[in-house]
Amino acid sequence: MNQVNQDALATFIAKRAAARKASITQITRLSGGAIQENWLILLTLSDGPMAGKLDLVMRTDSPSGVSQSHSRAAEFSLLQTVYQCGVCVPEPLWLCEDAQIIGRPFFIMRRVGGSAAGHVLVKDSQFSGDRIRLAERLGEELARIHTIKPPNTSLSFLPMPIGAPSQHLVGRARHVLDTNKLTRPALEWGLRWLEIHAPREEQIVLCHRDYRTGNYMVDAQGLTGILDWEFAGWGNPLEDIGWFCAKCWRFGVNAREAGGIGQREDFYRGYERISSTSIERDAIRYWEVMAHMNWAIIALQQSLRHISGEEQSLLLALTGHIVPELEYEILHMTKEFP
Repeated sequence: MNQVNQDALATFIAKRAAARKASITQITRLSGGAIQENWLILLTLSDGPMAGKLDLVMRTDSPSGVSQSHSRAAEFSLLQTVYQCGVCVPEPLWLCEDAQIIGRPFFIMRRVGGSAAGHVLVKDSQFSGDRIRLAERLGEELARIHTIKPPNTSLSFLPMPIGAPSQHLVGRARHVLDTNKLTRPALEWGLRWLEIHAPREEQIVLCHRDYRTGNYMVDAQGLTGILDWEFAGWGNPLEDIGWFCAKCWRFGVNAREAGGIGQREDFYRGYERISSTSIERDAIRYWEVMAHMNWAIIALQQSLRHISGEEQSLLLALTGHIVPELEYEILHMTKEFP
């Protein structure tokens, strides 16, 4: 970001923080965030109720995105709602929809400590302390998210699923394939399998829809914050559980089936403790197939952002190359189920 943008941003923050002056000492784009951009901001407020040094993160739009991703205003509202419900997330501070400030809408939240790098967290024991407790804690936090149910006035912008949540996800995936004229027989097979084996009855709660290792921060003591709410929406609570446990989000540590960091029963135990419900173990397999399907669809959309010329990015281009692996896993998981 150039100096003009920094000056405008500093003025915005000072005004919202009720300070006479905000002095930015560092602004750096953080790694990750293939769909949105995250910027570290270190600054000092001259006075006011938040006077002193602040470590903040600014979240703003990438040059292009995927259709399911929320606007920054919607994501900010989601963050506010779950923060007020006691979910472990960074404190949301200010939303700016005036594109003249930095050229795009953005919001600012407090920075939380630790690391979110999935490939590091699953292998480096210096992070998170007690892994059993971390798995339990992640289950507990997910259960707290799922206590939020429609109708909820602060989340009135979230559309309700068309039909059952599972069938809605199948229809959305098929729409992406058909709209972009993508020929993917393995994915078509998976979609038909998901249609046939859809659950008969489904609850509807607030789902994070990207609740996985890589989207939460941990330090040496444990969990510090759950990140990336851009896909959240109304859905079946088992969708999030299946996504967290899916093989594609274990970063190669497949023996730890709960996100590559713990055992399923530890994760389930934390969830059941807060939710006061019993997870139907046999039902999770369906939602793990759905997780691989949804990730394959998102990966295809990411690669199309690069191919179309909207956003030239090696990361986006490479994301498309994981689709065959996801297709293989879908076929493997469904081969014994007619």
